[in-house]
Amino acid sequence: MTIRASILLTALVFSAAASAQESFDHYSTGFDLDGAHENVSCDRCHAGGIFEGTNPTCLGCHSQIGTVLSSMKPPGHVTSSDTCDSCHTTSAWSPVFYMDHTAVSGSCGTCHNGTIATGKPPGHIASGDQCDDCHNSTLWVPAVFDHANISGNCFSCHNNVDVEGKDARHINTTNICEDCHRSSFWEPAWTVDHTHVIGTCVSCHNGATATGKHPAHISSGDNCDDCHTTAAWSPANFDHASITGNCFSCHDGVQAVGKDAAHINTTNVCEDCHNVVTFAPADTVDHTQVVGTCFSCHDGVTAEGKHPTHITSGDNCDDCHTTNAWIPANFDHVNITDNCVSCHNGTDATGKHPTHINTTDICEDCHNNVTFAPADIVDHTQVIGTCISCHDGVTAEGKHPTHITSGDNCDDCHTTVAWIPANFDHVNITNNCVSCHNGTDATGKDPTHILTTDVCEDCHSTTTWAPVTTVDHTQVLGSCSSCHDGNTATGKDAGHFVTSRECDECHTTNAWTPDIYRHVGLGYEPLDHSGNFDCTECHTNNSEVIIWPTPAYQPDCAGCHFNDYRPGVDKHNGIDNDRNCASSGCHSISAGEW
Repeated sequence: MTIRASILLTALVFSAAASAQESFDHYSTGFDLDGAHENVSCDRCHAGGIFEGTNPTCLGCHSQIGTVLSSMKPPGHVTSSDTCDSCHTTSAWSPVFYMDHTAVSGSCGTCHNGTIATGKPPGHIASGDQCDDCHNSTLWVPAVFDHANISGNCFSCHNNVDVEGKDARHINTTNICEDCHRSSFWEPAWTVDHTHVIGTCVSCHNGATATGKHPAHISSGDNCDDCHTTAAWSPANFDHASITGNCFSCHDGVQAVGKDAAHINTTNVCEDCHNVVTFAPADTVDHTQVVGTCFSCHDGVTAEGKHPTHITSGDNCDDCHTTNAWIPANFDHVNITDNCVSCHNGTDATGKHPTHINTTDICEDCHNNVTFAPADIVDHTQVIGTCISCHDGVTAEGKHPTHITSGDNCDDCHTTVAWIPANFDHVNITNNCVSCHNGTDATGKDPTHILTTDVCEDCHSTTTWAPVTTVDHTQVLGSCSSCHDGNTATGKDAGHFVTSRECDECHTTNAWTPDIYRHVGLGYEPLDHSGNFDCTECHTNNSEVIIWPTPAYQPDCAGCHFNDYRPGVDKHNGIDNDRNCASSGCHSISAGEW
């Protein structure tokens, strides 16, 4: 066949095909020619004039394995299946008006990277590239956020800029959303972490935002946390610190629990007995707030009453007991008109113990009604028997081991007013003093006593031992100066004649003055000098040592009378010969004149 014939044949074929296409209903094949396919000639798909068995899928033409070489997926096409019509239309290959994400292979980020397809905008919250964690292929927004991959806190997104945050009605809190809200559902909050709430309780618990005070709530301020805790609303642990009224202003049985029917009869000053931490039992009982008699409570049922062994008495407990201490009882004897033994008889009240000393029953003479024992005093007028029946060293103090030898009649010496000093009755003593006052039986002479005999009674009296009433010098042993030394007794005064002689050579024990000294045994016998001269007329220096006027003639008369000698007078033979006047037979020392 010539080229011309071939061309002609081809022309005829296509001419016939064109004519046939214009009249063939392609819809009858199940593949409607619409869009861009509508203007495509038959031979573009039916290569070689083959009509039957043509692949009707996109892949039959738009691929390298297709029978018809047509446009294919470009190298940069997203990874997808070969079902082109899942995304594309027959009108135009691009733009794509619909994305069937079921035909897309790989992660969202391979397309939604801001180049191939819309990616995360600059203001997108910090997140990974797993778009389908939050978004779905049906609608991009709103996103159903998967918080699993969020590493920051809620407020880093929920700040009302990036994502919806707290609205104007939200309570005043910190921005730690996650302590109250869940990521699965934002509201309502699943709990309220009060540690993140800012402001007072009543800013929320006002009856509108959150539960507030009940209409029957007791009168109080709005500081809920004074009583309530965030752990549990009730029971309340009431903080009484903010209460300015007394207990009864609330605890009146209406607003809060008050006194029950069994409460003892009292005033309404609750706080005097109860505390604000533990209402019952009472801390103490302030009896000043109790109304009524003691016995209205102390009846053995409500409170402790009289013991079975209590002494016989009325029901006026406060006659004996006080509200400070039940025991010991301080019996009020003011109302007692009888004597002690009318009660203290060992039956009605404690009486004398078996070991009590032998006395009358006039208790009040020794005991007082405040403290029964020990006795205040012992009224010996009420004691029966002798002194020794008590003062035996067991019941009461007896004679000391060093007591002087005596009988057991204590009252011979002692009195009931004072045990010491003893006033010894010497009337019954028949012996002398030293028989007792010998330093063994009774006080005797002490070491400083003057040297005497033991006849004490010659100087001392039985009434007052010291000072002595007199000194009987006949009982004094030793020299005068052993006492009269200026310390023990009066001694020589400053102007006394200087001598070593004993006092009694001049003085007597009858009278200290006048002195009675006379010279005895001297040749010139001063004692016989007429006129009884004073000692100092010869002893001019007031001492025993004589200063002779004419010492050359001592001890003769001329020793003193040298100047009295008259030479030439009858029978005067010169002073040397007449030095002893008395020996001449002319002069005498006892003569009234020379």
